[in-house]
Amino acid sequence: MTDVVQPSPPILDELQSALGSVSLFQEQTLDEIPTAWVSAEDLPVVADALRFTLSEPFDFLFDLTAIDETTRQHVTVPQRQDFTLVYLLRSYSRDQDLRIKIALAKDAKTVPSISDIWPNANWYEREVWDLFGIKFAGHPCLRRIMMPTTWKGHPLCKTHPARATEMGEYSLPDDIRDLEQEALKFNPAEWGLAPKGRPDEFMWLNLGPNHPSVHGVFRIMLQLDGEEIVEAVPDIGYHHRGAEKMAERQSWHSYIPYTDRIDYLGGVMNNLPYVMAIEKMAGIEVSDRVKVIRVMMSEVFRILSHLLFYGTFAQDIGALSPIFYMFVDREKLFGIVEAITGARMHPSWFRIGGLASDLPKGWDKMFLDWLDEMPARMLDYDKMVMQNSILKKRTIGVGAYDTKTAIEWGVTGPGLRATGFDWDLRKKRPYSGYENFEFEVPLGTNGDCYDRCAVRVEEIRQSMRIIRQCVENMPEGPYKADHVLTTPPVKDQTMQDIDTLIPHFLGVSWGPVIPAGEMMMEVEATKGSNAYYLISDASTMSYRTRIRTPSFPHLQMIPVMARGQMIADLIATIGSIDFVMADVDR
Repeated sequence: MTDVVQPSPPILDELQSALGSVSLFQEQTLDEIPTAWVSAEDLPVVADALRFTLSEPFDFLFDLTAIDETTRQHVTVPQRQDFTLVYLLRSYSRDQDLRIKIALAKDAKTVPSISDIWPNANWYEREVWDLFGIKFAGHPCLRRIMMPTTWKGHPLCKTHPARATEMGEYSLPDDIRDLEQEALKFNPAEWGLAPKGRPDEFMWLNLGPNHPSVHGVFRIMLQLDGEEIVEAVPDIGYHHRGAEKMAERQSWHSYIPYTDRIDYLGGVMNNLPYVMAIEKMAGIEVSDRVKVIRVMMSEVFRILSHLLFYGTFAQDIGALSPIFYMFVDREKLFGIVEAITGARMHPSWFRIGGLASDLPKGWDKMFLDWLDEMPARMLDYDKMVMQNSILKKRTIGVGAYDTKTAIEWGVTGPGLRATGFDWDLRKKRPYSGYENFEFEVPLGTNGDCYDRCAVRVEEIRQSMRIIRQCVENMPEGPYKADHVLTTPPVKDQTMQDIDTLIPHFLGVSWGPVIPAGEMMMEVEATKGSNAYYLISDASTMSYRTRIRTPSFPHLQMIPVMARGQMIADLIATIGSIDFVMADVDR
């Protein structure tokens, strides 16, 4: 339940003191993040106070999204109107989060932009405008970011269809095709760009969306002065599939496979924040065995993802051999994943309340054999890649940024730790039992391409260390919670009485009814902070599913890193980010 309560958390009292007459209205949420409602006209004052006035400011805009409230039935608060803007902020010095909400009527969907206060708000505001139709006054270039520029409507509004079958038969007559082709042409003015210098002094180069060095369907427009980059403009959305919209039409349980496809290299790690958020809302406690298995399999996929990054990064620089060797190691590890889960890249193996199945016989020997042989392979890769003189010359000092810049632009994970900033969610805010494991947090010093790679390489070794602890200290216990909302529910008594058979049938076919409320759960994913912000309206389906992915803000920072570089340096910089476009576009 969500209720207005007193007393206020200390941070809200401190903020109220800094704001004076500006009114804050507190709301209590299940995730216990201090939450306050403010008016749209007061947003600039509140944002400025949070970012610059407080003694320990909220320097990180973690996420910005919206909710269409027009069909919501449960958990009402007096401030709520047709739409809600949600700002999630973080103060690293306080180790504290803060949620700010703004209520908007459907005929007054305009708020001031805060992109001049938190630079990474730029893309988030564009996304909210694109998908909800909420305008941000003062935004430097408020244009669509996920949908094509010719798209009609705003897809995350409740009035927008959720399935293609609801939108009528598709056709592409010649005149519409010509309009779509015309819309694809690059016009710098429409992108908020002004030509620099005389036309004969620069040129525009279209990099992508189909180019091997951009690692997916991703486009960057480059303004060049010879070989030097004057301006870089990322263009995303080509991989957008409406993952958040699909959550509104799937049961809580049947949406789990969709989470695998967000960071498609992260496997079951994508399931983890989603199922933990639902378990918190439903009051489900899982066993220690489930927690350890989840940690073990999450670290397996961290290694799988980092190995692919390691090989493709070396390939981007020009070293072709390492990726072939690393794929051999990935195949061996995928064999273990398949033996345990029945699938490879996308097992969708975590469940609400536990796991799809228990560990099979012989699982431990498979892991130990792999762990015993992998350290020697890592030493070989050090010689091939990290100690390679050409790679060092191509990456040391290239694409560098400091901690302050990283936080301003929303960088998390290895990209943030490469600057020397010690922040790993598994250590700072342990979840699923991570507090019981011994491991180190690798850090860089320069925040350049080389350090971003070196941090991930050491993380592979630390993940191996965690997995070995899981294997050697695996607790006994059930692999699924004995709870009425666990999915699939416990089946033991279904053939004994009708009162058990009917709930089991409904739980399997329709899925559980999750109590009304909202919950955000975050994990340290392969590429940074991945979070699910879920809202239940006491239904078998999510009312709102927000997926905060690390890759989305990371790509927004490309112009900062690219200016003044050569094109070849940009290729190394892009490779060092480690992203997948499904994680960006959702």
